[in-house]
Amino acid sequence: MLTCHSSIASLHLQLRHHTLHVSSTTTTLHICSAVNSNYHHHQQPQNPENDNPLAAASGGALDPNPRKHNYKSATILQTQKPQEPQAPLSPQEKAKILELALVRKRTPQFPGSIFVQSPGDADVTSSLPPLNTLFRDKPDGEDDVDEDMLLRAVEIRRKVTAEILKEALMKNGKFGITYATNLVRCLPDFIDYIMIEAAAMKRMPEFSDSSFNFRARTVIEDSDVVRLVRWLKHLAISYTRIAKLICKTKGNLESIRRLADWLRDIHVKGEFVGTVLLRAGDNIFERSNEELDEIVDYLESKGVRREWMGYVISRCAPLLCFTMEELKTRVSFYLDMGMDYKDFGTMVYDCPKALGFLSLEEMREKVNYLKNFDLNDKELGKLLAFKPHLMCCSIEERWKPLIKYFYYLGIPKRGMRKILLVKPMIFCIDLESNIVKKVKFFQDLGVRDEGIGNMIAKFPPLLTYSLEKKIRPVVIFLMTRAGVSQKNIAKVIAMGPELLGCSISQKLEVHMKYYLSLGIRGWQLGEMIADFPMLLRYNLDVIRPKYIYLRRTMVRPLLDIIEFPRFFSYSLEGRIIPRYKIMVENRVTFKLQSMLACSDEQFESKVEDAVKRRLNFESRARESSLSDSQKPDDEALGISQSSESSQSESAISAPHYL
Repeated sequence: MLTCHSSIASLHLQLRHHTLHVSSTTTTLHICSAVNSNYHHHQQPQNPENDNPLAAASGGALDPNPRKHNYKSATILQTQKPQEPQAPLSPQEKAKILELALVRKRTPQFPGSIFVQSPGDADVTSSLPPLNTLFRDKPDGEDDVDEDMLLRAVEIRRKVTAEILKEALMKNGKFGITYATNLVRCLPDFIDYIMIEAAAMKRMPEFSDSSFNFRARTVIEDSDVVRLVRWLKHLAISYTRIAKLICKTKGNLESIRRLADWLRDIHVKGEFVGTVLLRAGDNIFERSNEELDEIVDYLESKGVRREWMGYVISRCAPLLCFTMEELKTRVSFYLDMGMDYKDFGTMVYDCPKALGFLSLEEMREKVNYLKNFDLNDKELGKLLAFKPHLMCCSIEERWKPLIKYFYYLGIPKRGMRKILLVKPMIFCIDLESNIVKKVKFFQDLGVRDEGIGNMIAKFPPLLTYSLEKKIRPVVIFLMTRAGVSQKNIAKVIAMGPELLGCSISQKLEVHMKYYLSLGIRGWQLGEMIADFPMLLRYNLDVIRPKYIYLRRTMVRPLLDIIEFPRFFSYSLEGRIIPRYKIMVENRVTFKLQSMLACSDEQFESKVEDAVKRRLNFESRARESSLSDSQKPDDEALGISQSSESSQSESAISAPHYL
């Protein structure tokens, strides 16, 4: 960065040289004017009236001394009194002298003038003192410099340089006055660079007699800044970024074009070239193309494809400023976790900042924090390969408040581990603006805190859904069209949080219409959903065969499905058909819940008990029928008939659903 002190030191030498030149020039003009005055005085005739016919004709009314060359200047010299010591100049007068001496465009001078100003100026009668007297606070002989006045001179020269640069942009670059003004306003460091270079050129023999303005224009032309600005503007880079790039080069403007061409060779898009150069670091303009190629080749050897390189560099420009030792250390940090080259390349493509944004200490700290959830190196490597954005999250600002909030909801450590493995994106979500709002919504529905914790642990993607676009519309659909009552909505959400991730038009509404087409009423469907919320998530291609088998083969009424909607959750080939065949073979029957909601051992036990009860019932019925057939008289026959009828009625009324 160019400093003001270096500008002051360089410009001070120039100002001293300039003031001495002005003083010597003024003295020379005084002498020349005096010589001219004496020459014309001796050459005048003794009788001016005879030599001037007009004067004689007018009776001497005209001036006997006609105006000659430098007449006014010579008259002033002739009538000038001995100079008296001048009083010290005020700061306002010094500032005015600086403005007149250092301006870019001065008023025209006529030959032989002894004034710094033009005779047409208002204060033509006052002669400017030598410029070197403006920088002294003490009497003559003491060489103390007035720092305030020197800083004022530097500031004036800086404004002059800015005007010269703006003029060059408008004249040579064909830029508008607004664009040129805004750009120059953002280039204070480059303007100081031009000032120092122009001041240094004064020491060269070929520029020793040239003005500062000429030297400043020469520096601008040699730097080729105008063409560079137009080229960067063609790449869709804003003037603020162009100014920052020019200031960062410290005068080496050619490095911008060289690096920009190299970035475009590795497929960095034009709109990102300026961003990469600004974010890469201060030493990016000092690196050669060979050093940059070595970085790219090394990343390509570790799994980052060549066609991905432009995207990676655009998102993480600091990679170009790393030394090879530091880059290899960062790559080994991930490969040592068991991550292969393919996963590493995918990770760098998904989140380039995970490789080059953080320091090595921060990377190790985050990995150690994640290991507290009982994750080994292999699991952690897979986790970071799947979600490398975790490395860009802050521990203090993001992770610790989230863990504390989950503990408040009753989620244990194993639940945290499941969330981290199933949906690690949750650890990157903002707590206050996202998660807290969703939990408050569930609490308003009537779900308890422990129920919310179970929901999150059971279905972690729940926290990634939009509250307004996903969760709330599904709840409204369940309460209005699916028949779920307000009393049961909390139960449905707590038992089946997966419903909140289903599409209304493609999933929930299609299932609802199918169940209503079976003859189930709306309020009955709501009760079925409250008993078994997953009813709306099963594929209809799986539900239809089960319903057909229930109605046609098992010959069961629709009421059985309404009472036990979990029937659709059991496998048709693996459980429903085999158990129904066993019931038919043993001539027993059960309700759907008793038939399916048990293990195979329990089902076999139930079948054996039912068979024994059936056999006992049949044996008792047979014995009673035989005893009744042995009574010969009519009275006994009547009694037997009555007892037989009662037994038959009792047999008919015996329950079949055991």
